[in-house]
Amino acid sequence: MDSLPTGEVVQADGGDAYDTSRWFSLKGKVALVTGAGRGIGAAIAVAFADAGADVAIAARTKDQLEQVAARIEARGRRALIFPGDVNQLDWLPTLVERTVAELGHLDVLVNNAGGSASYPILDTRVEHLVSGLHFNVLAPFELSRLAIPHLLQRQGASIINISSNVWVNAPRASLVHGTTKAAIAQMTRLMANDLAPRVRVNAILPGAVETASLAKWIASLPAAARATMRERIAMRRPGSPADIAAAALYLAAPASGWVTGELMRVDGMTLSEIVPKDVPDL
Repeated sequence: MDSLPTGEVVQADGGDAYDTSRWFSLKGKVALVTGAGRGIGAAIAVAFADAGADVAIAARTKDQLEQVAARIEARGRRALIFPGDVNQLDWLPTLVERTVAELGHLDVLVNNAGGSASYPILDTRVEHLVSGLHFNVLAPFELSRLAIPHLLQRQGASIINISSNVWVNAPRASLVHGTTKAAIAQMTRLMANDLAPRVRVNAILPGAVETASLAKWIASLPAAARATMRERIAMRRPGSPADIAAAALYLAAPASGWVTGELMRVDGMTLSEIVPKDVPDL
C-alpha cells in the first residue's frame, strides 16, 4: 500500500516553516467540472484555472461553455468543452475518456450539475422524485464511478459534490430538492469511506447564491421580503458563485489533504426558513 497514491500532505518543512505557496496550488492538475456554463460551475472552473489546473467543462449550452473556456485559456490553461446533458448516462464515459485522452489525466471531479423542481407535498408526485434523483444522485454517481479508476492513479485526487443546505434547514415546499440533495450528501460520506485514503470525497452545501436566476427572483420580491431574507442570513447577504468556488478550491487543493467525508456548509449561516406566502398551513 505504501507505493499507492494517497492524499497530498501539507506539513512544516523545518520547524515552523510552511511552504504555503502550494497549499492552494493546482499546478499540473486536471479537473472536470459539470454544470460549468455559468454560475457556480463556471466560477469553480475559472478558479481552478487561476490555481494552475487545466479544466474540462460540461454543460448543456455550447455558447456558454465557449465563453468560460475563453476565460480559462486567458489564464494560460487548457480548456476542453463538452456540450451535453449529464442526465444522458451513456454520454458520461465520453467526458471521462476524452478528458484523460486530451488533457493527460484526471485529478479532480466536481459534480456541480443538478437541480429539481419542488412543490408543496400534496402537489408532489413520484415522477418529480424520480427526475430529481436521476439528476442530483444517479448522474453524479455514474460519472464518479467512471472517473474513480483514473483518480486512483493520481496523488491527492478528489471528488467534490454540490449538495445544498436545503436538506438541513428543511424549508417548506422543498421535498424533492431537499430529499435528493440529502441523498447526495450521504452518498458523499459513503464514497469517502470506500475510497479513503487514496481519493478524498467531500460536498459543499451552498445556501442562497446570487446567480443570475436567483438575482432575478430576488429582484421580483417586495422590499420587505428582500430585507427579511438578508436578516435570516447571519452574514447579511446572499452568497456569490465566488464564495462557493473558494470552498471548492480548498477541497481540491493540498490544503485539505486531511479532509474527506466533509459536508461543508457555505451559506453565510442561514438561520431559518422564510415561509412562502403561497404555501400556507394545511
